[in-house]
Amino acid sequence: MRYFIKLSFNGKNYHGWQVQENAHAVQAELDQALSVLLKEQINTTGCGRTDTGVHAKVFYVHFDTVASLEKKEDFIHHLNCMLPHDIAIHDLIQVADDAHARFDAVSRTYEYFLYHEKDPFLKESAYFFPYQSDLEKMNHACSILKEYDDFSCFSKTRTQVKTNICKIKDANWRKENSQTIFRISADRFLRNMVRAIVGTMLEIGEHKITEQDFRNIIEGKSRSEAGFSVPAHGLYLVDVKYTFLKE
Repeated sequence: MRYFIKLSFNGKNYHGWQVQENAHAVQAELDQALSVLLKEQINTTGCGRTDTGVHAKVFYVHFDTVASLEKKEDFIHHLNCMLPHDIAIHDLIQVADDAHARFDAVSRTYEYFLYHEKDPFLKESAYFFPYQSDLEKMNHACSILKEYDDFSCFSKTRTQVKTNICKIKDANWRKENSQTIFRISADRFLRNMVRAIVGTMLEIGEHKITEQDFRNIIEGKSRSEAGFSVPAHGLYLVDVKYTFLKE
């Protein structure tokens, strides 16, 4: 039978979600715990990759097992006990045999958090940016972003993806207490894409580049023309949508 697991993780101690040689990954911790708990080799498939240090408030994986997992609450409890403190399991959902955590996701949503006054409690969970930003111009740039679908300029070079086409469904900036938050939803994201978009938009907010410059950067499709990539520790995957999962 195939199951989805809904989980969250703090990415500080991991080189992203996906297993890789000579690096500590969230997937490795989960696969090992599941294999011990179910007494069979389990290999999970995630809803996507995350870069080193990026967090996930919502993340889905699927896996197959011969075990019958009727006592869901007990399973979640035991799995949480086996996992490190920075990975938490929230739900277990039986799905169709062909349901796929990555390919069936219809949208993904990220949020990036900035704070502007020195705060020791936000140092590792948001990006310290002690400058004034023009949110009106940054939000106008969000509307420009939705006019395009080729985001080569915001992607790491030499990646193995077949296309740099993404359909952005929504993007906006907002103030929330002492923080500024960028939220973006799309069908898919390229490596480093959100962090590069945030860095470029901050240059718009500081009036270092114009909205026309922003258009030129996107149309130029060159990573070297876009802004800097903000640090990973301020980025969170906050939602993943599937047509067959209820809210």
